Amino acid sequence: MAAEQMADGVVDPGRIPPARPLDSTDRAILRILRTDGRASIRSVAERVHVSRANAYARINRLVEDGVIRGFSARVNHERAGQAASAYITLKIVQNSWRTVREQLQALPGASHIALVSGDFDVLLLVHTPDNQALRELVLTRIQAIPEVLSTRTLLVFEETDLGPRPDRPAELA
Repeated sequence: MAAEQMADGVVDPGRIPPARPLDSTDRAILRILRTDGRASIRSVAERVHVSRANAYARINRLVEDGVIRGFSARVNHERAGQAASAYITLKIVQNSWRTVREQLQALPGASHIALVSGDFDVLLLVHTPDNQALRELVLTRIQAIPEVLSTRTLLVFEETDLGPRPDRPAELA
């Protein structure tokens, strides 16, 4: 069964087939695309020593299998007008994860949402234009979600992007 791609190019997670094992060529392709998601098929093929048709088929299979979830740009949020970033921890009503996740996904500036273990249930990363917008987001949008029991906001003072780099060859090895 092939996975269904949605209009934005992302594979529908409800239709992903079981994962197939990755070989060294697949892992090499992933390293290249994590470093440069705009790499051409020709460039990828040359760098992993396969034909263009083989590289194309492998990339399509990685997308269909849900290994590659999409292609995106790494954004400098401050330069993009999102100067305030924060991690927000949430305690939520038991068994409400799916409902809460849907509501958090709709928030402006939500960048990453994770269900976690420990002293809180959810970790949310947001980017907003300024602290006032962050305050409004937390106090009027997040705390208004009925299943959210409490929040704690951790303001990000400085961040370093640990995106893929060629000097980290162990990634996906």
